[in-house]
Amino acid sequence: MHPAAPTRVIGGRYVVLAELGRGGMGIVWRAEDRVMGRQVAVKELHLPTGLPAEERRLFRDRLLREARTAGRLSDAGIVTVHDVVTDGGVDHIVMELVDAPTLADVVARSGPLDEQAALSVAGQLVAALRAAHDNGVVHRDVKPSNVLVRDDGRVKLTDFGIAQAADDPRLTTTGSIIGSPAYLSPERLDGEPATPASDMWALGATLHQALNGRAPFDRETTPATIAAILHGPIPPVRTRSVLGAVIGGLLQRSPQARLTGPQAAAMLSVDQQPGYGPTNSITRPAPVRRRWGRIAALLGTGLVLGVALTVGIGLAISPSVPAHFTYGPGGQIQEFYPTSAGCVLGRIVAGRSFPSSATVNCDQPHDAELFVALKPFESSAKIPYPGEQPLADYGEHACQLEFRSAVVGGDDKARLDVVVLVPSEQQFTTPSSSGYFYRDVMCLLQARDGSQLTGARLVS
Repeated sequence: MHPAAPTRVIGGRYVVLAELGRGGMGIVWRAEDRVMGRQVAVKELHLPTGLPAEERRLFRDRLLREARTAGRLSDAGIVTVHDVVTDGGVDHIVMELVDAPTLADVVARSGPLDEQAALSVAGQLVAALRAAHDNGVVHRDVKPSNVLVRDDGRVKLTDFGIAQAADDPRLTTTGSIIGSPAYLSPERLDGEPATPASDMWALGATLHQALNGRAPFDRETTPATIAAILHGPIPPVRTRSVLGAVIGGLLQRSPQARLTGPQAAAMLSVDQQPGYGPTNSITRPAPVRRRWGRIAALLGTGLVLGVALTVGIGLAISPSVPAHFTYGPGGQIQEFYPTSAGCVLGRIVAGRSFPSSATVNCDQPHDAELFVALKPFESSAKIPYPGEQPLADYGEHACQLEFRSAVVGGDDKARLDVVVLVPSEQQFTTPSSSGYFYRDVMCLLQARDGSQLTGARLVS
């Protein structure tokens, strides 16, 4: 209950009731809106000290303009901005009041989230960021302390008041970086502007902290934190769900190889569906004669490498760890060309090539069968080679996941081994005559004892 004679009223309308918190950008007050008769949160903005007058003016213009821009966002996962008020020369952003602790507080108080809770948080935050990005708004400071967690499990992303509209190049301050160092993407630290991709990196770091209790690159000092983000190893996330793969995909240093919002949403939605395995997000050979011709882009647009990099799925999926080989010019297998049929003559070993003449109908005796072809990258994008081992890590987890599912059948499944083929560097970086890149990561199976197979193991 607030006092009858309030000691402070902001903008002649908002009665200050109590302080909710404070940080580098200002103080947040609980207040009552006299006009609407509701309680709100009012953020009193404190601009950075030491800025030249012109820089300070531009900084303020950006904050206020983006607070107004954030007011057009309408999503259940975003704290609504109601108003922008200047009182006594100080700017205030009036927001929806959410009586809930932050994700940072929850983790500090109760420890890391369990996987189901973390999956729910991830899905809601991805949806919130997609809504913002679709409206041209980049958050710039996604972190656990900007995620509010309600008792019913719903989360809201706040502090869009310091967001930057992606369509406003006019308001950029030279040399200024807004955001917390532990959650900044490598390209932001290199001086690049904030983008939806940099928000997705910050989301990956936030979800990593939710599952592990600490930001993945957080160190004792700011310089050490920055060095870890730019050059340090990406800590693995071992989960029994797809969330580990999503976090690995978000924490890719190359923005072009990073999961986008739609891709992350598609992966997370798979984990919520009945059944096992991401059956709607990979490309499989069609039954027997139509197999290879049905290959399409993963998730419709080409899923980034980060799907399962450095991620342990935590499930023993095939009787042995899959072997992997590089294929293409300079690779261990110079040529692999299973055109219309998914089966080949000859065991998959280093030094062997598989031209079109090596393919056979799967009803005939054969040595290996292609059962999944993955497309981690957009076929028209020119991007650097991510390395053999990261590709192999991705392929091994994804191929085992598919092998364990109902995709592969047969009574002799226990005697089959999974083999993974990944593109060589030359194969990956050299376009075809049509200008497209063929970079499939391929999952094959063959008998462990070296015998031939008869009949397709891929379930039609």
